[in-house]
Parts: sequence; structure tokens; C-alpha cells
Amino acid sequence: MSLGPVMIDVVGKELTADDIRRLQHPLVGGVILFARNFENCAQLAALTASIHAVRKPPLLIGVDHEGGRVQRFRDGFTKIPPMRELGKVWDKNPKQARHLAQEAGWVLAAELRAHGVDFSFTPVLDMDYGDSLVIGDRAFHRNPYAIHELAFALMQGLKKGGMQAVGKHFPGHGFVVADSHVSIPVDERSFDEIAQNDMQPFRQMIDDGLAAVMPAHVIYPKVDEKPAGFSPRWLQKVLRERLGFDGVIFSDDLSMEGATVAGDVTSRALAALNAGCDMVLLCNRPDLADELLANLQWKMSAQSIARLARMHGGHHPMDMNHLHESGEFVAAVKRVGLIGKEELDLFA
Repeated sequence: MSLGPVMIDVVGKELTADDIRRLQHPLVGGVILFARNFENCAQLAALTASIHAVRKPPLLIGVDHEGGRVQRFRDGFTKIPPMRELGKVWDKNPKQARHLAQEAGWVLAAELRAHGVDFSFTPVLDMDYGDSLVIGDRAFHRNPYAIHELAFALMQGLKKGGMQAVGKHFPGHGFVVADSHVSIPVDERSFDEIAQNDMQPFRQMIDDGLAAVMPAHVIYPKVDEKPAGFSPRWLQKVLRERLGFDGVIFSDDLSMEGATVAGDVTSRALAALNAGCDMVLLCNRPDLADELLANLQWKMSAQSIARLARMHGGHHPMDMNHLHESGEFVAAVKRVGLIGKEELDLFA
């Protein structure tokens, strides 16, 4: 059974009968984990192993594990700083910032892979305009060049740890103040202004081989009245054709307020898939997951199946004991832990 186009979550720290029933549904292709799914490292490894055992090929397992306030697993994991802290290092020492970004990506990926997670939805490529309620310190910088340099270094670190990168939130969520989790943000700027600024890090990362993109639940009315994640104009004309992107497009969470403009959950999923998404996310609503799996009719294209296959975690991961026997890894963990602290200057 090939992977389906829907990524859902699971209720708790181990699989229930209802979880397994949903995960065995042919429309499901992945699982996104949250803090509620984590108690400790051993439990997480057991949970991911049980998810991977449900199907062949195994379901993809993803998580929002960017650093700062968006880091789902904490106890036993290295505390990754918010990406804005790397931007602050960049302002003083770009070379050091690139090196630290690569180390942060490596530590993040290696620790997740050691626990059976395939990928994280990172990096945030949005510009830090200073006003966004949802982006804030998750963004690297205001300067698109700095964003690209730091995101590329982070992506190199992720690859070293056996993980692909997911750039978000295309074409840019940083300018609007509203949070698309609880409202429907509208960005009134022209296409040219967005293309010359916010889209630049995406364009450059795509040229560098970015494996996946997540569009924003933001409406850009001067381009299309639909949010980017439901817009064939944004996803097919701009992202696929203009920017030449051939990786996975993941929808943002269909249960977010910014997605409700597309109708009921099945209508939202169809709108996102028809717009060009390869996989849609539905989080924190098992009732809606059941509704979607009962009603959605969708045949995966060979292209989408091939793109999703590339998101499986790479090379056999080291467990945490082996990682901590590596002097290089331990040194990287120490430096990542000092990002944003004055002691970091000792490593300059």
C-alpha cells in the first residue's frame, strides 16, 4: 500500500485501537507528533516504532521542532534556540552564524532521527518584520540574504543528521500581524513586492535542493482571493512553474481558522490537493479525521508518491548513546546551547 495524501496525529503516548484503525486507512500517509505524544525518550522511540510497524512502506513521521517556543520534545533533547538568535549572531559574525546554524540543524536532526522521527517542519523562511504574532522570533532575520545563508546552513546540518528540510510558510507569512491559527490573515501587498522580498529565500532554497515547502494560510488578494495553500495560482503557477519547485508541498493544518474559508474538512482537503498540495495535514481533531477519511476521494499521482518517498529519514540513525560518545556531536550540542548567551563569544 503506497502512502496516501493525508497526515494526521495520534491521541496520546501510545497507539490506541482508533489510532491504528486510522493509520491503516489507505488515504493516510503520515503522522505529525505533538508535545502530548512525548513523555520521555524511550517512550517516544517506542511510539515511532509502533507507527512505522503499522504499514509497509512505513508512514512518514513529522514534527514541528524548530527551536525556541516551537520545540515539541524537551526532556532529554537539546534545547534549540529560536532562529532569531542565529540572526543576531549573523549581525556580528556571519561566518560563525552559518557554522552554528549548521550545527543546530545537525543536532536537531540527529536527535529526532535517533527516536524514529523522519523529518521536522523546519526551517521558517519568513522575513522577520517584527510585527507577526505567529512568526516572531521563529524567523532568522529581516534580510532575505541572511535568511537564505542561515537556512541553507541549517539544511546542510539537517542532511548530515539524516533529514530533509521543509521551508515554510510560502510565499511569506512574516508581514501580516494576524495569526492564521485563530484568524484569516490578509496581506494587501502586490505580487512584485512579495516576490522581491519574502519569496527570495524560497527561490534560493529551491535552487539549493529544498525537499519540501509548506504554504501559508494567508490571503494575498492582489494575487488571488484564496489563501496560498488553496491557490493553484500560488502553488502551480508560481511555486512549481516560476520557481521550478519539484518537491513535496504540505498543506498547513486544515483545522486552523485560516483554512475555514475553504468549507468543511473534505472541501478543504480537496481544495488544497487540487491546488497542488501533495499531502494535507489535519491536526488535533480526530472527529474531523474520521470525517475526512470517510469522505475524501483522491488518487495519488506517481509524482506525489515519489516526492513523499524522499521524505523518509536517511541513513541508519545513531541512538542517543552513540551520539553522546561522539566528541564532535557533544561539542556541537554545547555550542548550540550557548546561542543567545554571552559565553558564545568564547567560541568565536
